[in-house]
Amino acid sequence: MSINRYRPLAQTGPARPNGARQLAGGPVWFTHAALHRRGEVVRIVAAEEIPEPALGALTARRAPICGLTFERPRLMGVLNVTPDSFSDGGRFLRREDAVARARAMLEAGADMIDIGGESTRPGADDVPAEVEAGRVVPVIAALREAGIEAPISVDTRKASVAAEAFAAGAGLFNDVSALGFDPASLGLAAARGWPVCLMHAQGDPRTMQIAPHYDDVLLDVCDFLEARMAAAEAAGIPRERILLDPGIGFGKTVAHNLALVRGLSMLHGLGAAVLFGASRKRFIGTIGGADRPEARLPGSIAVALEALRQGVQVIRVHDVAETRQAMALWTALNGDGRD
Repeated sequence: MSINRYRPLAQTGPARPNGARQLAGGPVWFTHAALHRRGEVVRIVAAEEIPEPALGALTARRAPICGLTFERPRLMGVLNVTPDSFSDGGRFLRREDAVARARAMLEAGADMIDIGGESTRPGADDVPAEVEAGRVVPVIAALREAGIEAPISVDTRKASVAAEAFAAGAGLFNDVSALGFDPASLGLAAARGWPVCLMHAQGDPRTMQIAPHYDDVLLDVCDFLEARMAAAEAAGIPRERILLDPGIGFGKTVAHNLALVRGLSMLHGLGAAVLFGASRKRFIGTIGGADRPEARLPGSIAVALEALRQGVQVIRVHDVAETRQAMALWTALNGDGRD
């Protein structure tokens, strides 16, 4: 049976007409939505035509994650402690360099730091759990020992690495396999009460960019994330502890990535906060003519601001200071006038 998916036509600013609905309790609002059904022409419907519980899922205020509320968008800084990351491979392998980088991102305005010890770039090989833990856990411990209280996310597919990271002070299990790679992940996250981020990926890092295919990438990604969220809830992880990530660049062509960015607001219909991570991704370089990842800052900011326009709650970036400045200007121009 075909499922109705509603994609709010997001709007911003203080001039809201009567009947406008707040999107996920944040600064963005909508009066109409695009109705998507498989095999049918997309049509536009008024917000009052959207039935419950679909309208409730789109409008409900999202619960805090790791103490961060979402009345405004949040910024997650990327810290890769790997020798082969696509964006900054090897720069922060030494613990002192990694700690200094995390401090700098927090001072620049990051709300959370995401620390990863296994590259998930296209073509990357698996890293043994003990090696991965040996990269991330000392950095997390050092940050906590230094008195840094900001939330820390551990970017891993392995339950054992997550467990060691949480023991050291991490607060979010960010898994590019949506807790599907390690059979222990769902049960452990539920038993320990961990917040989680469930990301869509087609295939694993070694194979995901070999001819990815979708019937309808936006609907396919929504269906996958809904199924993984249902699995998490069945295991005992409440929706209030779940972030959802469409997985830009993970088993997607340029056209797939663009379709997902254009349709991001549909993800709010799943009823959880949304994380968006496109910083320095290859499709930005392909479109923008920037071969080197570090040269993709303007394009990264452009897609981050589009994500903000569609009400995304968390933006994951490498360039914190620059993105924070862009977000401040965007908010000043597009805020609801209440500040």
